[in-house]
Amino acid sequence: MKALPTNKQYVIIDEIQKLPKLLDVVHYLIEMTDKIFILTGSSAKKLRHGGSNLLAGRAILFNLYPLSYLEVDQEFNLQHALQYGMLPKIFELTNELEKQLFLETYVNLYLKEEVWAEKYVRDLSLFRHFLEVAAQCNGKKINLSNIARDVGVSTYTVQDYFSILEDTLIGYFLQPFEHSFRKRLSKKPKFYFFDTGVTRALIGLIELPLAESTSAYGEAFEHFIINQCIQLASYFHRHYRFSYLATKDDAEIDLVVERPGQKILFIEIKSSTTVESRHLATLRALARDFDECEAVCFSRDPYPKLIDNIMVYPWKMGIKQFFS
Repeated sequence: MKALPTNKQYVIIDEIQKLPKLLDVVHYLIEMTDKIFILTGSSAKKLRHGGSNLLAGRAILFNLYPLSYLEVDQEFNLQHALQYGMLPKIFELTNELEKQLFLETYVNLYLKEEVWAEKYVRDLSLFRHFLEVAAQCNGKKINLSNIARDVGVSTYTVQDYFSILEDTLIGYFLQPFEHSFRKRLSKKPKFYFFDTGVTRALIGLIELPLAESTSAYGEAFEHFIINQCIQLASYFHRHYRFSYLATKDDAEIDLVVERPGQKILFIEIKSSTTVESRHLATLRALARDFDECEAVCFSRDPYPKLIDNIMVYPWKMGIKQFFS
């Protein structure tokens, strides 16, 4: 560090979780020098469970996600984002085959082999099977017992596998909304992977075109919108709490956002280009039962419109207004 020129202020250390003891050195240098350290890593699991110096009070934590549509700007294409996701490397590739091969390699070598190499799992074949089953459950209510039975492991092992996905930022749970209003609510969480392209590659569908007006397209659109809302709220330091709402009779709101000092936001996500009153029946009914909320819909409609006191936004406009 003494040999570093005085005009060099920033020190970047990548994959810090592979050498956690280096954090003690960084801690000392933060106290003794005027250098600014940028530490990056793909997993918090080793740091948290290895007794590492986490630099409490001396470091600011940021999560990095795949690209947002705001970062891609003029190059953004929704069909491409739903089909291949938003990993930066995807935008460097020039044809469909290259993109498919990249994503297949990514899920096979990184998501599977590297997790195993880091000693997070003992049996790679079981973890591979779990990833495929978990991807098939993406965006759905998680039943740990069913997944354990499909994979051939214990429920405890499935819980541990999901914990690994969370710790390595490969995915996240969307918890059920909890509130004491008169509807009986589901208590099972949903799980979402961090990228739509990665999810499709894990399921084995990356070579198949994603056709509009299909259930697969609608699910991919919902997945993409939820990811974008959560990552932009994180980047813009919105201290929001995200969940979903589902009643025991399967009435559901895709995204619930609790915002400090503001009304709770209910978001219905529709891939339709022409949202009609019938599409909003569930949102309207549940919002009516809830005293203080703001109910909106994000869709592929080209223009904003008001339907039965519910604002329907073109999804880009809606995300910008509420999360950026």
